[in-house]
Amino acid sequence: MSATPRPSAGSRAAASGPGARPGLVPCVMLRSGLVCLPGEDGPVPARTPEGAPLDPFDVIDRLTPEFPLIYLVDLTGIEQGEPQLDYLQELARDATLWVDAGVRNVDQAIDVLVTGAQRAVLSSSRLRGPAELRKAWKLSTEIAFEVEIEGSLARAAPSWGTTDPAALARQARLEGPDHLIVSPREGAPDWSLVRALASEGPTWVDGTFTRQDANRLLASGAAGGIFHLDEIPGLSQPAPPPPLRSDPEAPLRDDET
Repeated sequence: MSATPRPSAGSRAAASGPGARPGLVPCVMLRSGLVCLPGEDGPVPARTPEGAPLDPFDVIDRLTPEFPLIYLVDLTGIEQGEPQLDYLQELARDATLWVDAGVRNVDQAIDVLVTGAQRAVLSSSRLRGPAELRKAWKLSTEIAFEVEIEGSLARAAPSWGTTDPAALARQARLEGPDHLIVSPREGAPDWSLVRALASEGPTWVDGTFTRQDANRLLASGAAGGIFHLDEIPGLSQPAPPPPLRSDPEAPLRDDET
């Protein structure tokens, strides 16, 4: 079974490639049909100033005029192994989506693509290993691979044979996917790693990336940055501020220019 993306998806996505300006991509988290925002102890339901939950379709409608590509994290799929396929299908009608639904095997990847998502995101922390990535790529090339990083090591199954982020990323590209997502879970992004991987193919920055890091995207050669919303303008009340980290406005080191 192979997926057939909606014809309009590719035409509206952010461009990437030599000379293209890096794109900023908002991350929308969805759990059991409820839009979530980052909280001190994990994602929490987003609410209006009156306390009502946000309609995910209103959120997508509010974001798409400014952002041609939206990164959707299906928390139910990640936490329970049951992607919200009905919601994904409806949301993909009106927006170009990259979807991380906690894919663990090739069948789940194809299920996500059949909803109309432009790309299914397969993560090193959840995918069973390179053989599963190879099988998914044979069925559809509309796949992005996420290298999830904790500290200095990648989160990955033993079957990958390495926890070195650069080595794992290059191994994933050998299996087929060209689009990589570098996702540090603590500390600032390693821009020297981003630059090295971006020189070999389209590379996106997620995890601890914020909109304040946008000035570093162009210098690193990254295709774009995926940022988490702390509020939905005009719809929600702000989420609690995230923990402080190193100053993103600090001058670039010599190895980051």
